[in-house]
Amino acid sequence: MATNFKGTEKEARALDVYIKLIRASESLSSRINSILDKKGLTISQFGVLDVLYNLGPLSQKDLGKKILRSGGNITMVIDNLEKQSFVERERSQEDRRFFIIHLTKKGKKFFAKIFPIFLDSVVKEFSVLSNKEQIEFQRMCKLIGLKES
Repeated sequence: MATNFKGTEKEARALDVYIKLIRASESLSSRINSILDKKGLTISQFGVLDVLYNLGPLSQKDLGKKILRSGGNITMVIDNLEKQSFVERERSQEDRRFFIIHLTKKGKKFFAKIFPIFLDSVVKEFSVLSNKEQIEFQRMCKLIGLKES
């Protein structure tokens, strides 16, 4: 749906692009989240498992930065993953105020099982774009994402 905003052509075009980008993102997120939900995970929980699986143990603070979550939110995400025995906390030896988060054997096994399902879904979602379009879309997203205020 295009905007009915009656500003300048530049303003209307930018607003229209923004609306389409947000709607596409929310639609894509909804479809991907439903797949993760069937596996008992939120997108944030999946993000933590992914980071730990690929990078190894990290501090809670660093995990939050990697998946773009606040301190309070990452604590809740880790609490919920800990209840499922997918991660465990260990006090940092260098600074006892910090926890290092580790993926458990159960967490590694679970992630290795669900990642191919997630990846297949992502590949299918982006199959509406050609290879060339996907590369161009990546480039454009990076431009927008790295823009300084």
